[in-house]
Amino acid sequence: MSRSTSGASGEPQALAPAAVAAASPQAPAVHRYQAVRQATLALTRSLTPEDQLAQSMPDASPTKWHLAHTTWFWETFLLGPHLEGYKPFDPRFHYLFNSYYEALGPRQPRPERGLLTRPSLDDVIAYRGHVDQAMARLLAADRADLAPLVDLGLAHEEQHQELILMDILHLFAQSPLNPAYAPPRTGAEPRAAQPVDYVRFEGGLVEIGQGSDTGEGDFAFDNEGPRHRVWLEAFELADRLVTNAEWLEFMTDGGYRRPELWLSEGWARAQAEGWSAPLYWREAPEGEGTGWREMTLHGLRPLDPSAPVGHVSFYEAEAYAAWAGARLPTEAEWEHAARGLPLAGNLLGSGRLAPTAPPPAAGLKQMFGDLWEWTRSAYQPYPGFRPAAGAVGEYNGKFMAGQMVLRGGACVTPSGHIRASYRNFFYPAQRWMFSGVRLARDVVAEEAFDTEAFEADVTAGLALPQKSVPPKYFYDAEGSRLFEAITELGEYYPTRTEIGLLRRIAPEIAALISPGAALVEFGSGASVKTRLLLDAAPQLAVYAPIDISRAALDAAAKAIARDYPALTVAPLLDDFTRALSLPPAAQGRPVTGFFPGSTIGNFTPLEAEAFLVGAHRLLGPGARFLVGLDVVKDEATLVRAYDDAAGVTAAFNKNLLSRINRELGGDFDLDAFAHRARWNAAASRIEMHLESLKAQTVHVAGRTFRFAEGETLHTENSAKFTVEGFAKLAAKGGWRLEQSWQSADPAFAVVSLIG
Repeated sequence: MSRSTSGASGEPQALAPAAVAAASPQAPAVHRYQAVRQATLALTRSLTPEDQLAQSMPDASPTKWHLAHTTWFWETFLLGPHLEGYKPFDPRFHYLFNSYYEALGPRQPRPERGLLTRPSLDDVIAYRGHVDQAMARLLAADRADLAPLVDLGLAHEEQHQELILMDILHLFAQSPLNPAYAPPRTGAEPRAAQPVDYVRFEGGLVEIGQGSDTGEGDFAFDNEGPRHRVWLEAFELADRLVTNAEWLEFMTDGGYRRPELWLSEGWARAQAEGWSAPLYWREAPEGEGTGWREMTLHGLRPLDPSAPVGHVSFYEAEAYAAWAGARLPTEAEWEHAARGLPLAGNLLGSGRLAPTAPPPAAGLKQMFGDLWEWTRSAYQPYPGFRPAAGAVGEYNGKFMAGQMVLRGGACVTPSGHIRASYRNFFYPAQRWMFSGVRLARDVVAEEAFDTEAFEADVTAGLALPQKSVPPKYFYDAEGSRLFEAITELGEYYPTRTEIGLLRRIAPEIAALISPGAALVEFGSGASVKTRLLLDAAPQLAVYAPIDISRAALDAAAKAIARDYPALTVAPLLDDFTRALSLPPAAQGRPVTGFFPGSTIGNFTPLEAEAFLVGAHRLLGPGARFLVGLDVVKDEATLVRAYDDAAGVTAAFNKNLLSRINRELGGDFDLDAFAHRARWNAAASRIEMHLESLKAQTVHVAGRTFRFAEGETLHTENSAKFTVEGFAKLAAKGGWRLEQSWQSADPAFAVVSLIG
């Protein structure tokens, strides 16, 4: 066969149709064979003979070697043993193009494949033609016993199609000419990436692995089975891949300079090899603009911030996940989430040859195609795995040590090659494959409402001399709605007064905040108060809200990330009274805590002191802590704020009785109780009570409780402070007063504490 028939010109050309079309699995074997073999050759259309000889590193192979090795596979495993009278094209090729099959004898060392100037490329093309003619004769016999080997050979060649593109990109990236393998596709502008969302999976006992009931065709590699059961805890999976823009935030925040984010071996490798960005990123040279560029199969291109970040190692993916306050999924989680999704995406058949942002859609996106997705699972055999007998058994099993699993396929993976059960694997430091990152999160059991605890707290409280119920039980759906209504009342001054004060003093507060600082909010923010600080202090680099409610935390984080795209948002799902460490993105930088709303007034003095001690430990030495305080004022103003004329606060208080009736089988008569707000001057607090209007008996959870006329059920305290008094309380927690601001009457204060 003449070399000129390959069409090589050295100029980037669009992929030929054969390179992107996948033969139907239902087509006759000879047609499938021809389609796959033609697709391999089509991938070399724009390559020169010189391109196909060079080897850029020991892990890569020359294109010429791939063309020959895939041909050797057919010759060795099918033609030699099964086609009577077959004569090898050149017996010496058995040594040259064996990859790793120990049972078949010695072979050319992998790092030295690029030294094989002979056979020539023309000879390799002729070798392919010789084998293709013989395979046509063998497949014409339609031998059912050879079908598994034929399927394996086709899948093997498709794997090498992807390897050809991986290795060519690595080769071209070494050239100062930055050559393009193919021209970029023209058409629509790149899509903007949508804010990341998470899809929840409840877990449980699930099945993974390829089996007869998976509905994904007959063929699978042996490492994809046996199908077996695994237990999954509830988890969440990011709905898309991590983008270049998000990776830039990681880099800007010192991601490659912070050992606390990295696995030990990963940090050592990053330092030894000087990693500071993904493999193919290049900073623009002086005088050629600013920003990052990326070497791609389309040549050196401006970095697309919305596209998924690619060519990162497992170690980098793990470090990013730690920085983002998340983790990588396990391969079982990934497969469980992917099962049933269409096997479609940005694969080789799209012709794009580059990962792109997905179109807007609900649910999981980019599960197949774009980039292989690192998992945190080591590549190990499934329970009951047994490699096949003979040399073919070396295909996968011998590599089950020291490597990590990737899932999902890439923009260079042949269409039709992928399955939900497909297990790719690479060493954790390797970067030249088309690898990306999808985050996962554990579903931390939010303090799910505990009816037993509710019953225990209520019945214990009703048995006390001063009957009481913890105020945390106010906030069922109706209680939360009523509280929002309270904050809009004319009599309820704290919310609007604090907002007014913050609006006035925000520039002064901003002047105290260090460049690159993290704002850590105790509670899920995104309120007007949070935004006043963010607007006034653009030097803030990280916003880290802490809340025990996943729904509230996600909503706040998503809203802030949408409206402040330059800000790293690092939510922490935790009880802020017990949190022990900040999200990784907030560590190693100046920290400003934020606790508005005089929420600290809902604590008892001992609880407030314990909270301040915990906040000092969490935020760290030298941190700043901004706290909102409702200031002591005249009794009439205070009582009106907690006993409004419209009766909204009364309804809020009585809703607690409704909840007891509904959830604990109570029989409180709401009309037999009146809402009372009382100023306790000795304790410097407003108290809310429900007063019994008559002598009566109530039943809760099968127990009986008696109320005398005028007896009260104590439901909430709201402490009021002076700045001086709060400074003394804060000192017990390790804080000192730095500065304070106070509004006009009705007075509200914001204090800045230093740890």
